[in-house]
Amino acid sequence: MRIRHWQDIASLTLGVWLVVSPFVLGFSGAATWITIALGFFVILFAVEGLIIPSYLEEWGEILLGLALLAAPWTVGYDSAPATVSSVASGLLVILFAIWELMTDRDFTTWWHDRWHHPVT
Repeated sequence: MRIRHWQDIASLTLGVWLVVSPFVLGFSGAATWITIALGFFVILFAVEGLIIPSYLEEWGEILLGLALLAAPWTVGYDSAPATVSSVASGLLVILFAIWELMTDRDFTTWWHDRWHHPVT
């Protein structure tokens, strides 16, 4: 298997961090289960990006990153470490997804063709 984008490995690592972070940082409650669930989804999208390389999973990762950013305030995390971990991980997931989109040849070709040569 040839890895096309290092960002998939970085996202996979972030997903693993999200799954283990409640136990490492010692937070509990809803923050634990939401962080673990979102972490599993980040892992799932990263593995999908490694097995079937395309630019489509990055859109899912962007949504997951937004969910990680919003979770501390929508759910009401009661732990500062949980909030910091969720926000930092969300920003990194979004950053890696956008970075991969901008460096993916298939996506940039589609983007260029779509916006510079519109169908008439």
